Amino acid sequence: MKKKKDSIFTQWVLNNRFSVGLINIFLCLVIVLIFNKVSFVLNPVKTFMWAILPPVILALLQYYLMNPVVDWLEKKFKVPRTVTILLIFALVICFLVWMINTLIPLLQHQIQSLIDNWPSIWKNASEAVQGVLKDPRMGTVRASIDKQLASLQKNMSQIGDKAIGNALSSLTSAVNVAATVFMTLFTAPFILFFMLKDGHELRPYLVKFAPERWEKATSELLHEVNAALSSYVRGQMSVAFCVGIMFFIGYSIIGQSYGAALAIFAGCMNLIPYFGTTIGLIPSLIVAAVTSWSMVLKVLLVFAIEQVIETRVISPMIVGNRMKMHPVTTIIVMLGAGSVWGLWGVVAGIPLYAVLKIFVSRFYNYYRKVSHLYNDDGEAAETEAKAGLGEEQKGK
Repeated sequence: MKKKKDSIFTQWVLNNRFSVGLINIFLCLVIVLIFNKVSFVLNPVKTFMWAILPPVILALLQYYLMNPVVDWLEKKFKVPRTVTILLIFALVICFLVWMINTLIPLLQHQIQSLIDNWPSIWKNASEAVQGVLKDPRMGTVRASIDKQLASLQKNMSQIGDKAIGNALSSLTSAVNVAATVFMTLFTAPFILFFMLKDGHELRPYLVKFAPERWEKATSELLHEVNAALSSYVRGQMSVAFCVGIMFFIGYSIIGQSYGAALAIFAGCMNLIPYFGTTIGLIPSLIVAAVTSWSMVLKVLLVFAIEQVIETRVISPMIVGNRMKMHPVTTIIVMLGAGSVWGLWGVVAGIPLYAVLKIFVSRFYNYYRKVSHLYNDDGEAAETEAKAGLGEEQKGK
């Protein structure tokens, strides 16, 4: 039987990858436009999500850190999950009590002292830079650096005045923030407890809602998403903790002022990939510049040793390349997410991209299998279908 020739519409629209791609993009834009027009309907959902997200995210971060311990004790020593969870909670409470009694007063004293002395520190650092610029050999760049320093000092003053004005005029917002923080800290432990206790049952429960022929693919998708998030959270938190400890030890050895506060700041900044440790180093260099130039060299030496240990030992051992992201992709994602969501986008952009990448790659692979636009895969799928049909008929 002679095969019927496809029409021009079928050839150029239905069976054309470029046209189908444009149609899909157009449909996605139409959906976005419709949701934008009826956004008022989704406002209650948005309010609800913003209310539950803080405690859920806090509990999720702790879940990824604690769950391996709970699983290991359950499998290795047959300890009931509830007993292990309660034991971990007791250890965390003891650690918090120790922090409140020992570490918090030390940090509070150092941070308060740093805030009180910051104007004089900045003034002395500026004078030190000016002293260097008086060298005749620096005449070509002196004017430009003087202008940048004056502009930076003016901007910092304006930002401080604006922040004080906003704080005084936004007492209601401050009360709301305090209430949100309190509710987050109060409800997160309860959410965490049930996550650790019943979290392993969530994936089978969600798989039940998928069609029967998609159950396996859905289970693999959820497993892959969970693995990506857990790897990122555990890796980044562990590396940040190690970085803070290394800086604290290094600053204690060289006698750096405000060492504990600066080390914790460096550890927190390390949550920002690639640039975080360098950002955390800047305040330490400013404080060191006020002390002496030899202290600046000591701080740089601590930074160099920390970088060698982090990049050669800690990061490969803890993080590795589990995210499977090229450094250029990481930087682009950070810049894009940071421009949209600020600091939270810089921190959360990488895991969100990893999850989105999993969904898109899975959808693309499925589309290749079912679409006739990819001849090689289409013919392979047709051959497998015929072979399966032949085996079924032989069985009958």
